[in-house]
Amino acid sequence: MALVAGTAACGSDDDLLRTPDGSVISTTTTRFAEVNIVNPGRDYSRTCLAPTPVDAGKTDAKRIVVTDPALLDALCALGLAPQVRAIAAPSGSVPEYLGPDLAAVPAIGDTPTADQVTAAKPDLVLSTPETAARADAMRSTGALGSARVASVDVDGDWQKAFLAVAAATGRSAAGKVRIDEFVAEATRVGRVMDAAHSQVSLVRFTPDDTLIEGTSSFGAQIMAIVGVARPAAQRTPETVVQTDANFTDADADLILVSYQGDGGRDRGEDVLLSDQWLDMGAPTWKRVKSVDDSIWHTDPGLASAWLVLNDLKDCLNSSSAEN
Repeated sequence: MALVAGTAACGSDDDLLRTPDGSVISTTTTRFAEVNIVNPGRDYSRTCLAPTPVDAGKTDAKRIVVTDPALLDALCALGLAPQVRAIAAPSGSVPEYLGPDLAAVPAIGDTPTADQVTAAKPDLVLSTPETAARADAMRSTGALGSARVASVDVDGDWQKAFLAVAAATGRSAAGKVRIDEFVAEATRVGRVMDAAHSQVSLVRFTPDDTLIEGTSSFGAQIMAIVGVARPAAQRTPETVVQTDANFTDADADLILVSYQGDGGRDRGEDVLLSDQWLDMGAPTWKRVKSVDDSIWHTDPGLASAWLVLNDLKDCLNSSSAEN
């Protein structure tokens, strides 16, 4: 693991690296089990896009409360992060990749109080079927006033979910433009980088299994838009568990790996350093890179799609050799 060097402050009662005056020194991990991490230390303060205009004749929502953190990606991609005034969810529910501004939005829990709702003063409450109880809890406080409550289904196709959030915020036209812009850029990147002639494998380490991804995972869907080729064994939607019998199905010109939590990291380290793995073609030629599991697999949306695309640009454009 590569760390930014620093001197620990005398008398510090934690394990953080600090300057002599006590300030915390940031650390950036650049490798995972001898595999280079793609875009380590990425600046998440730049994830959210520029503001979008409201549709003609629609009233703009200036103060938004969401009941499901899954809605935040779309709001981030629509440039509406500054309008989000509260999140009716437990503290720590905001994915890191959405940046410090959304992470700083007050989390008011599953059952907000009247004072919390009054402080947020929403004119729009954006909810999902799965978190309808949180919206109901806000209504029961009697503090919503004339705020509009809209429910959006974010399960299933990520593009449809994004467009649904765009419509709920009065930005149907802008939402379509944002999707078209992404697809156009992803297609351009694939053409310029000759992505169709690079077979890229996706492998995910969970605490229980090593998974060889098919075409249905979020990252795989973005790869399809770019036009990245996949190994023959990974051209069906199904995700399969890696076993001794299908072990080499994970091999390709380039392998992108990710891990889910500490348990997935431990499993990944065991697999990536095993003789069986290192005997495959891509590991032999140092053509294995590690990507962020949250961005590639667990938090689909347009904001994360741009981050996946940037990862692919880095992977397809850089030297295949690890340092």
